[in-house]
Amino acid sequence: MPGEGGCAMWLAGDHHVHTQYSGDGKYRVIDQVHQARAHGLRWIVITDHGGTTHAKLGVEKVNPDILQAREAHPDMLVFQGLEWNVPAAEHATVFVHPGRDEVAVLKEFESRYDGGVTGSTAVTDAHKALALSGLGFLADALTDRRVDDALFLANHPSRRGLDAPHDIRNWRDAQPHIAVGMEGAPGHQAAGLPASRGPGAYRGNYSRTPGPDSHPLYPPESYRTFGGFDWMTATVGGLWDSLLAEGRPWWITVNSDAHDVFGDTSVRGPGSDFAGDGRHADPVYGGEPNRVIGDHWPGQYSRTHVGADAFCYQAVMDGLRAGRVWVDHGGLLSGLHARLRADDRTAGLGETLTVRRGDRVELVVDVAPATAPNWTGSIPSLARVDVVQGDVTGTPDDPDAFCAPGTKVVRSFEVDSSARTVRLTYDLGRLDRPVYVRLRGTDGNRGATGLRGAAVDPHGPAMDVRGGVDPWQDLWFYSNPIWVVPF
Repeated sequence: MPGEGGCAMWLAGDHHVHTQYSGDGKYRVIDQVHQARAHGLRWIVITDHGGTTHAKLGVEKVNPDILQAREAHPDMLVFQGLEWNVPAAEHATVFVHPGRDEVAVLKEFESRYDGGVTGSTAVTDAHKALALSGLGFLADALTDRRVDDALFLANHPSRRGLDAPHDIRNWRDAQPHIAVGMEGAPGHQAAGLPASRGPGAYRGNYSRTPGPDSHPLYPPESYRTFGGFDWMTATVGGLWDSLLAEGRPWWITVNSDAHDVFGDTSVRGPGSDFAGDGRHADPVYGGEPNRVIGDHWPGQYSRTHVGADAFCYQAVMDGLRAGRVWVDHGGLLSGLHARLRADDRTAGLGETLTVRRGDRVELVVDVAPATAPNWTGSIPSLARVDVVQGDVTGTPDDPDAFCAPGTKVVRSFEVDSSARTVRLTYDLGRLDRPVYVRLRGTDGNRGATGLRGAAVDPHGPAMDVRGGVDPWQDLWFYSNPIWVVPF
């Protein structure tokens, strides 16, 4: 399906993947790359956990494995990154453009700014400042041309309630070229399978309750997922929308967070000395399928589709930064092409359409329903597409605001999933104020009234309950927004 905004192709990928160089990991780099490729991905980021052992040994030792994977699979883009223990906050993906100093920059960054290495995980003002300094270090590395590019994406942002709204705004404001978004849905989606045939836990391992460092204003439901998606993203008129209503670019992604895969028969290699070697021994296969683990392989369930102008590392990073991104679970869609248009002008995902005050603006969406079976052997069926629209109201007085009162579902379309391509159009009317739109869609198997009421979201995703949701029977897609600004 054609791209937009200069996008020549859509490349599916995963920016949060662990290997044997994580203390709780198991697989080789090449194992994760093989699986990602087999499940239709074209790019992957290796993000082993930051910490003392990784900073001392792992960040250097994993690099030859990444180089070998790049050579073995030239049709895959394999980034090196790490999962940063953000001081005074949750985890985040940090990754850099491949180059001569990629290891040196990541090693110095981790050694100086990782919360586990520096003992700065507690929520204090000094530790929050250290996190901003870490982002500044990455910016300096770009200025000094030590690396060609670097990106930051917040991981599982609502899991423990540590990422306060003002933290997200501060990260973005401090380094808007680097801090560009968050996981719209966490990994570990198989964790929600019923105990009769799976882990019997919560999707995404979102099982927490507020702790002493949690943001005190977050409600109890924020610690759960909804249709597999984080509360920040799934709530129409919620935290994500409050950022978009400011006109603040803040993009969503999805990923596997793959450590140990549901149904896999391998075990960690015998004789591992992680503390001494910085890695576990290679996995050994042939055991019984593991049914108590909640991960999927990269691309097996979660896919982040990035609009790129070429098949190269920089193009993927540029697409992520620009918000040319839509995400889906379980292979729900084959393709998505969304744009706003007024006369002969158009703007796609992540872009802004500038129009004359009073011009008529139309949303045009071409949806390609799934045509191939997913991992379960079934072809997913898209049932509905929702258009979410909100006014752009500017920066709030309260930096911890997480509501966008003017945002709601303005149109829902029933979809014929047997069609090869479905065109949907929505007339925004003649605009005299700036607005944004974003898209959401579902297989229609589970739903509930949205958290802000039926007038805002009559048929949103349902809260996921412990061991009560087959993730393959509750599939959603989300797009990043498009803005329109009259003058």
